[in-house]
Amino acid sequence: MRIIKLDAIDSTNTFLKGISGGDTLSDYTVVVAENQTKGRGQMGTVWNSEASKSLTFSVFKDVSFLESEEQFYISIVTALALIKTLKTFQVEKLNIKWPNDILSANEKISGILIENVIKHSTLTSSIIGVGLNVNQRFFYDLPKASSMRILTGKTFDLDEILQQFLTHLEFYFLLLEAEEKSVLKKEYESLLFRKNKPSTFKDVEGSLFSGFIRGVSLSGRLIVELEDEIRREYDLKEVTLLY
Repeated sequence: MRIIKLDAIDSTNTFLKGISGGDTLSDYTVVVAENQTKGRGQMGTVWNSEASKSLTFSVFKDVSFLESEEQFYISIVTALALIKTLKTFQVEKLNIKWPNDILSANEKISGILIENVIKHSTLTSSIIGVGLNVNQRFFYDLPKASSMRILTGKTFDLDEILQQFLTHLEFYFLLLEAEEKSVLKKEYESLLFRKNKPSTFKDVEGSLFSGFIRGVSLSGRLIVELEDEIRREYDLKEVTLLY
């Protein structure tokens, strides 16, 4: 396992994609930044973190064993590895806000950005970007954000947390390679934020509607039960789950 540590970079995902284009990288090559100036989240959002107080890193993973329509399992594996890591450090009340934000006590503690490489219609590799709030204590204009320190009252060693995460990530990828997809999906769904609770959603037109989250499809679409027990599937661009 190769770990590249940088003082500052615009985006660890962008950096790792750049070096993977010219080199043959080994599995679990990691790029960690003390300060990430242009961290990105889902749908073009920005990931803000205080330098040296949180973990911002990206992992290169060969995923050629997966079919392209199975790529959401990369999100499942990563989210479960983060949950397991946080539990190791006694962070409680953990959930996954679909598709892959990690919450503790309904506040966001971690986000994931996965960028897959597909060549000739074949899934080849994945750049797994993670932002994890560790020792940061203040979040300006982010009322729903929290950190491991805020939640536990403890200060953590960033390298120790990273090593724990990589251990759990490898464990869950081994399950995925062993075709334990149903086991992984079941565990992921059991952790879904607001599953089986009346929830409010916003569609692309800005209209609000109510429903119950029942799970995710094999392609990672959110399954919502509407009135009259009608179930619909939504992708990330079609619906937003409101708190």
